[in-house]
Amino acid sequence: MKELLLAYQGEMALKGLNRVTFENAVMKTIKYRTGAYGDFKVYKAQSTLYVEPKNDDCDLEGAFGALCQVFGLAAVSRAAVCEKNFEEIAARAVEYLKKPLGKAKTFKVEAKRSDKAFPMNSMELARELGGRLLAAYPHLKVDVHHPDCTVMVEVRDYAAYVHADKVKGAGGMPVGTSGKASVMLSGGIDSPVAAFMMAKRGLTLAGIHFASPPYTSERARQKVLDLAEQLTGWCGRMEIYVVPFTEAQVYIRDHGVEDLFTVLMRRSMMRVANQISRRIGAQALITGESLAQVASQTLPALVCTDAAQDLPVLRPLIGMDKVEITELARKIGTFETSILPYEDCCTIFTPPHPKTRPQLEEILQAEAACPDLPRLEQEAAQAAEKVLAGRALGKKQKRRED
Repeated sequence: MKELLLAYQGEMALKGLNRVTFENAVMKTIKYRTGAYGDFKVYKAQSTLYVEPKNDDCDLEGAFGALCQVFGLAAVSRAAVCEKNFEEIAARAVEYLKKPLGKAKTFKVEAKRSDKAFPMNSMELARELGGRLLAAYPHLKVDVHHPDCTVMVEVRDYAAYVHADKVKGAGGMPVGTSGKASVMLSGGIDSPVAAFMMAKRGLTLAGIHFASPPYTSERARQKVLDLAEQLTGWCGRMEIYVVPFTEAQVYIRDHGVEDLFTVLMRRSMMRVANQISRRIGAQALITGESLAQVASQTLPALVCTDAAQDLPVLRPLIGMDKVEITELARKIGTFETSILPYEDCCTIFTPPHPKTRPQLEEILQAEAACPDLPRLEQEAAQAAEKVLAGRALGKKQKRRED
């Protein structure tokens, strides 16, 4: 009998009449993500999603890892399938759970019986299976409150399923169910984490990166593309728009007010990002800003930045400190790439003493002294290079011949 994966839905259970829309979205994502690991049948029954291998060539471990990164799933389990017969269930459990039970000191059994024609109720099934497992693994002790291993047996309409502890899923909402937004990717620690957090809320993402060659290098550009590639395991495929920002940035340096340079540059970036976002159908901008982290992220500076354009600005890190952001960056796998020592355009031409409490009136006066800036911004937005990240997602891997 084949093994399969059980995926348990999270927030979608609360969606009422709209629930099927969210379920269909997460099933589509599951089919796409597992496609790189073989042919799987994906279907839904009794509030559980099933991912069943169609042949022995499927890479269950690879598919399992991919499912753990699918937003919308609360938990994922590997499971063994057997006939709805207690002797079959017990024999399968003893053999299939050899590894987790061999390592554990304590365990408990939980049973669910949706097929009411099965001759044993849930309590009887759990008790009898627990006895069989104790006989097979005499080192074990029962602990119903804090077991090292929880054994699950589920008797459903067509078969019985045996599995051990569930692995926590990514949670959140399926990507694409909340619309589309653009995330401003600088190459630092913060912006990839912001992208992750908003994708978790169901947004499809497009990345916008500002490059200023020769002040920023090709390695800095590639670093951002590598970060985007790492994010696609969570967010799905992403379009990245690399904006040539040198002329606009140099113009601001030469014509703007020095201590306002950072805010003037941020406002210019927001206007360019607005133009690209409207062109591609994105309805909001996402940044990795955290309140008071640097001079451009004080409340007065953020007020001035937001006033530059009219799309909503989402800042999921606004109340987080650097330690919290770094921990999350490590968790999602972007930290090591983010700390590579390649420059980004936000760090060049930085004034020695940036103003931390700018007023919108003085910002507007400074921009009035830069009459060519709107033209340069429009040219930068139009010249943005589109790069697709996540090309390998969902593609079936070709075996290498020796």
